[in-house]
Amino acid sequence: MIIGREKEIKKLNELFESPKAELVAIYGRRRVGKTFLVDEVFENRITFRHSGLSPIDDQLSTETKRRSRMKDQLKHFNRSLNSQGMKNRKNPESWLDAFYLLEEFLMERDDGKSRLVVFLDEIQWLDTPKSSFIMGFEAFWNGWACHHKNIMVIVCGSSSSWVLDKLINNHGGLYGRVTYEICLEPFSLFESEKFFQSKGIVMSRYDIVQSYMMAGGIPFYLNYFDRELSLQQNINAMFFSSHAPLRNEFDRLFASLFENPETIKSIIIALSTKNMGLTRTELLEKTGIPTNGKFSDCLDALIAGDFIIKYHSFGNGKKEAFYKLIDPFCIFYLHFVKDNKDINFNDWVNISDSQPVIIWRGYAFENVCFNHIKQIKMALGISGVSTIESLWSKRGTEEQPGTQIDLIISRKDNIINMCEIKFYSDLFAVNKDYHFTLVRRNNMLHEIISKKAAVHNTLITTYGLKHNEYFSDFIHVITLDDLFAE
Repeated sequence: MIIGREKEIKKLNELFESPKAELVAIYGRRRVGKTFLVDEVFENRITFRHSGLSPIDDQLSTETKRRSRMKDQLKHFNRSLNSQGMKNRKNPESWLDAFYLLEEFLMERDDGKSRLVVFLDEIQWLDTPKSSFIMGFEAFWNGWACHHKNIMVIVCGSSSSWVLDKLINNHGGLYGRVTYEICLEPFSLFESEKFFQSKGIVMSRYDIVQSYMMAGGIPFYLNYFDRELSLQQNINAMFFSSHAPLRNEFDRLFASLFENPETIKSIIIALSTKNMGLTRTELLEKTGIPTNGKFSDCLDALIAGDFIIKYHSFGNGKKEAFYKLIDPFCIFYLHFVKDNKDINFNDWVNISDSQPVIIWRGYAFENVCFNHIKQIKMALGISGVSTIESLWSKRGTEEQPGTQIDLIISRKDNIINMCEIKFYSDLFAVNKDYHFTLVRRNNMLHEIISKKAAVHNTLITTYGLKHNEYFSDFIHVITLDDLFAE
């Protein structure tokens, strides 16, 4: 049973019934469920399917690797053709030859009426260095497939940047050829809850949010949850036990997506050290990576893959851009799993209420909110209002202390929602000190915003706000139930 994905399912079925050739590109973070979506929607309707060979375990030298990868990918492609009914042919020597074989395979099955569905999964793995894969695919689509109205080609890629650069935004022969694109996103809190319910897992919304803090709504990760275990026991089993299935996921994830995984990981690790994020200059200093076009490509690839976001600090215009890590899995892994050799610390059940975990929950909940801006805007009643989301930090001086605001929503209707994000196990109470902190932050904001704008103090917390003498400091209060909206 597919959880969510209603819009994607509806559109894929419409495209299947289309009276013309369709080239559909589906991309999204690895483990997000792209293959599962296609398998479920097109069950028993796929004419030919093939998935590229993963480069993760390739330990060969660079030049040998290049030749071996291409040869192995072509051999594997030919084997897929043979196993799905084509008469044995010798292994193609190029991708042009491979796609000629695919054309022959499809013509043998073409009755002129039935839809012929071709599914190429993890397509970026087929494009090994100097293999001319794109040229072969371009010849297949432009020279043959697009002229057959009953052909539907679906390509899936976990490297969003590859799909965007090589297919969707291609400036060569494939320019404008993709007829529909689907960016498959991780589950929201609403969908995560539905997923757990479908598996018979009973969990409070307080715990579902914590599961999201470390799994990030990735269906593959959520599938490891055991209904007989508590949240803490599940986390221990998934990350810290002797055979924990996600203990080595961080390295495998980036090795499967990028040709330069060590460079990519160094960027992720650097960004994990500061919740607000780092500027490009700070990133270069922390990682030691040369400043060139390849560094920019790495940042763009991580943004396309939804691992990081780029934003401009509020009130600073376009002067200084920050890069912020927002992928919950990476944040959790780098805080608690990477390089952790302390056996006693591995027992998550016993340390789940320790100070490092409490601090992490606070930052992690901020990232949950960044991944649910849509639900926050719904709760504020501004779904249709154009907004810009950012953080704001101001260094202190001898005269005035600094401050940091978790989330600012700058609205087109001249309202600034100054959001305070608090992950509490009970109602949040505003005391006298916090009251004056809010007053000071308001005053500092008013120094840099337009005179026609108004600041609305907004609290995003778990269970709500306790009624006391400072209760009215917040105009809006958003709770977990709001974040779980569809």
